[in-house]
Amino acid sequence: MITYDRLFIGGSWVEPSDPEPLDIAAPHDRSVIGRAAQARPADIDRAVAAARASFEAGEWRLTPPAERIAVLRRFNALREKNAERIADLISRENGSAAWFTRAGQAGLTRQAHAYLTAAETFAWEETPTPSDPATPVRSIVRREPVGVVAAVIPWNSPFSSATSKILPALLAGNSVILKVSPENSLSMGLLADLLEETGLPEGVISVLPADRETSEHLVSHREIDKIAFTGSTRAGRRIAAIAGEQLKRVSLELGGKSAALLLPDADIGKAVTGLKFGSLLNNGESCIAQTRILAPRARYEEVVAALKELVESLKVGDPADPDTFIGPMIRPDQQQRVRDYIRLGIEEGARLVTGGPDIPEGLENGNYVTPTVFADVDNSMRIAREEIFGPVLVVIPYDDEDDAVRIADDSEYGLSGGVWSADREHALAVARRLRTGTVTVNGASVAFDGPFGGFKASGIGREYGAVGLGTYTEYKTITV
Repeated sequence: MITYDRLFIGGSWVEPSDPEPLDIAAPHDRSVIGRAAQARPADIDRAVAAARASFEAGEWRLTPPAERIAVLRRFNALREKNAERIADLISRENGSAAWFTRAGQAGLTRQAHAYLTAAETFAWEETPTPSDPATPVRSIVRREPVGVVAAVIPWNSPFSSATSKILPALLAGNSVILKVSPENSLSMGLLADLLEETGLPEGVISVLPADRETSEHLVSHREIDKIAFTGSTRAGRRIAAIAGEQLKRVSLELGGKSAALLLPDADIGKAVTGLKFGSLLNNGESCIAQTRILAPRARYEEVVAALKELVESLKVGDPADPDTFIGPMIRPDQQQRVRDYIRLGIEEGARLVTGGPDIPEGLENGNYVTPTVFADVDNSMRIAREEIFGPVLVVIPYDDEDDAVRIADDSEYGLSGGVWSADREHALAVARRLRTGTVTVNGASVAFDGPFGGFKASGIGREYGAVGLGTYTEYKTITV
């Protein structure tokens, strides 16, 4: 039993305003694996006051960038040292399969290195060449921290979401309140332990698990200068409204319903093997999952049969088992949501190729669903338009390349996507046509040095690399 009975506010563990901790249940069997204090509005007020005081005092804000980089390299080293412990805890807490949580730690190293490298070469202060060499006026352009940042993250990939926000925010010299989901109270408690060991100045960082009502209190707080949010599009719209009313800076990384385009010359075997990771990562609880599979009519049944074989070969079960590929949904209500979507797909007239709404045999005590593939799907169906957030794939036929691009873009979302072809240059040409924030070609992994984010209802702003770092800064121009 893991217990965090205090809250991490301003770099110290303090007594919560609500002394009653929350039980944390394992998605695998719903047993209680830990207890953790939950923040209430009074705790938010305390954290924001500490962040504001630290920012105004300037101890971290005025620290030279090279010194801030050194401190956060120390944090990343601590995370790498504890990588296995972090992965195991997330598997227990989230139900994410061990292969995914371990791969995620390697991804975090790449993500952190991209931010740290960007910070080393970032134009913190520069003197542009004047347009008129004869003028006696010179400009100094500085990039300074925004102020107090409210970073609000979802439950599905907690360490990745947390570091994608706190690293650039802290590198830029901001003070940060990281609001995490109650389900992640244990892994985010471990994150707080590592941050405490890192040795940031007092008040600079708080890590608070809290419910939605308390989260709204945070993002509505008048002392917050920027909101950085990852989560549902519905919640993103509410946050954008609050930010607009108060003229706060805001970045939103929201939902997705991404398409994988299998072009007629694609190697179907290789593509389907790649989609195992691109479409079903993290039990399907991933915003970037490519869950709409677009297949040419001439090879449609070949693609459907290959996906059926793949999905039926995947082991579903205990996320701690190294042979498990798909674990349980995080909560019973999420399990029910996914099963309801599977029933909806049947009602809409899609062909159930494999899977279905029944819970896998022998796993009835956990939050499990059966991985499912639908064929004969029209892009107007709800299972093709709405983010299910579970291991459910829909296979949609297309007539020609223009039709494939049209279907892929016929979505309110635009977060991710993929193109598969034997001709890489052709695949790149198709990728350039898609209106989505990230496109992978032939299963390439997402790069962390390039900007990540979405078009349309998938968000506002970008994360990762120098672009992501820049979103936590303000421009200041000094003329001399």
